[in-house]
Amino acid sequence: MRRSAAVLCGTAVVLAGSVTAVPAEASTSSSAPSFQPAKVTWKKCGTDDSPTLQCGSVKVPLDYAKPQGRKITLALTRVPHTATKFQGPLLVNPGGPGGSGLSLAPFVASSLPKAVAAQYDVIGFDPRGVGESKPALDCKPGYFNPVRPASVPTSPAIEKANLERAKSFAAACGRKYADVLPYINTVSAVKDMDSIRKSVGAKKINYFGYSYGTYLGQVYAKLFPHQVRRLVLDSIVDPDGVWYDDNIGQDYAFDARHKALMAWIAKYDSTYRLGTDPAKIEAKWYAMQAALAKSPAGGKVGAAELEDTFLPGGYYNGYWPYLAQAFAAYVNDHNSAPLVTAYQNFAAIDASGDNGYSVYAAVQCRDVSWPRDWKQWEKDNWAVYAKAPFNAWNNAWYNAPCAFWPTKSLKPVNVANSKLPPVLLFQATNDAATPYQGGVTVHRLLKHSSLVVEQGGGNHGITLSGNACLDKYLAKYLTDGTVPRGHGTADAVCQKTADPKPQATAKSALTAQQPAAGPRGEALHGLLGFRG
Repeated sequence: MRRSAAVLCGTAVVLAGSVTAVPAEASTSSSAPSFQPAKVTWKKCGTDDSPTLQCGSVKVPLDYAKPQGRKITLALTRVPHTATKFQGPLLVNPGGPGGSGLSLAPFVASSLPKAVAAQYDVIGFDPRGVGESKPALDCKPGYFNPVRPASVPTSPAIEKANLERAKSFAAACGRKYADVLPYINTVSAVKDMDSIRKSVGAKKINYFGYSYGTYLGQVYAKLFPHQVRRLVLDSIVDPDGVWYDDNIGQDYAFDARHKALMAWIAKYDSTYRLGTDPAKIEAKWYAMQAALAKSPAGGKVGAAELEDTFLPGGYYNGYWPYLAQAFAAYVNDHNSAPLVTAYQNFAAIDASGDNGYSVYAAVQCRDVSWPRDWKQWEKDNWAVYAKAPFNAWNNAWYNAPCAFWPTKSLKPVNVANSKLPPVLLFQATNDAATPYQGGVTVHRLLKHSSLVVEQGGGNHGITLSGNACLDKYLAKYLTDGTVPRGHGTADAVCQKTADPKPQATAKSALTAQQPAAGPRGEALHGLLGFRG
C-alpha cells in the first residue's frame, strides 16, 4: 500500500481537455442484484517450482448493479488440495492496489507447512484491471521513464513540471478508460472475490491478504461477513486513513526506515567506509541526491529515481546490502554503475509496472475523496517534508493524479465488524508502508480478531518470510482456527528476525543482475512489490 487519507474539501480542479468518466455509484451494499458466475474450468499450467499449478478464469459484471450487462474477465491460479481433509479455498492477494496474485498462490502453497497447504485449494487472482485479467489498464505507458523532474519542488518550474505530469496521467486515464474507471475500486474488487467464491462452489472462503490485500479483506468481511471462514491479514492498512492520510503517515514511517538504513551502514563502516555517524551518512546521501539532480547517473538515475531506488529498502531490509554498496561506490569511488544497476533491479518500471500503477491510481482515486485544491497538498507535504524529507514529495507526486481524477469519488467503507469468526492479524511495529497503528485500529474494529506483533520488525509482509514464531501462529490458525488470546494491545509478540549482514564480497553484489537468491523473505517481497 502506498499511502492514504480521507480528505475533505476544496474547490474542484477542472482538467482542460480531459474526458470525465461518467460516475456510476459502486454500491457498498451486498444486496444488489445477485450474479451467479459459471463454474471455473481449470487447466494445467504447472511449472518446475509448482508442478500441480492450474489456471482458469471467471467472467464477472463490470457493474454489479447490472449483472446481465458487460462482462470482464478475472485470471485465476490454483494449487489444489491433496489431503483427505479439505478446508475449502484459500484466496490470497499481495496488495497494491494493482498487484498480481497469480504467482502468490504457488508461493503460499509451497511456503506453508505441507500438511497445512494440502488441506486448501490455494487460489491467486488478478483483480479487475490487473495483469492477465481483461481489460488490463495502462493509462500512459512509460509514465515513469527516466529522468523525471526532481520530486522536491524547490522552484516553480519543478512544481509545474510535476503538476503537468500528474494532470496528464489523470487525463489520459479519463480518455482511454472512461467506460471502465467508475468500476475500478475496492468495493467492486471485493464483489469479484465473492464471485470467485461462487465460481468454485464454496459456501465460504478463507482469505490471506498482505498490505492493500488486508483492506480488501476488511471490506470483504464487511460486505459478506457470513461468507468468511478464516481471515488472515498481514501488514495492515489503517481504514481510518484511506487514502490521503495513510499516505501522509507512510512518509514519516519511511523516513524512519531510511534513517534505520543509515544507522545500519554506520555499524559496518569497515565495509562501506561512509562513516560511523548515521546523521553524517544521511547528509552524504542527500548530497548524492543533489549531485544526481544535476548529473543523472548513466543518464537514468536522477534525484527522483534515487528515491525510487532506495524506497524498497523501507519495505525489506534484505535489500540494504545492495543499496549500501551502490551508495558507497558512488561516494567513495565515484563509480555510478552499481547505482544504475540498483535502479534497474529495484525501481525501473516495465509494462507490468505501468499496469500496476494505473490500477493503483484508479482504485485509490475512486475509493474516497482526495483534496481537489492543490494548495492543500502543498501545505500538507511541505509540513511533512520539514520533518521527514526522504519520501514526502516523491509520494505526493505518486498520488497527485488523484487531485485531478476524472471520476467522482465513493465514500469510505466502515469496516467495523462483530459478525466474524476469529480473525488473525500480523503487524510489525516499524513497518513503513502500513504503519503499526493500522494493525491496532483493525484489531479494535474487528471484534473477534487477535493481533500478533513482530516487535522491532520493520519489514512489510512478515509471515512466510523467515520468522518461525510468526509462522507458527499462522499454521496453527489455518490448521484448526486457533488464535492466541492475550491482554493489552497485542495477543502475542514475536521478536524480529535479525538484520542482514554485508555481502561477503562487494564485487559479487555490485555486479549481480538481480539480488542474490535468498531465503523466502526475498521471494515474498519480490511478489509483494513496492508502493503496494
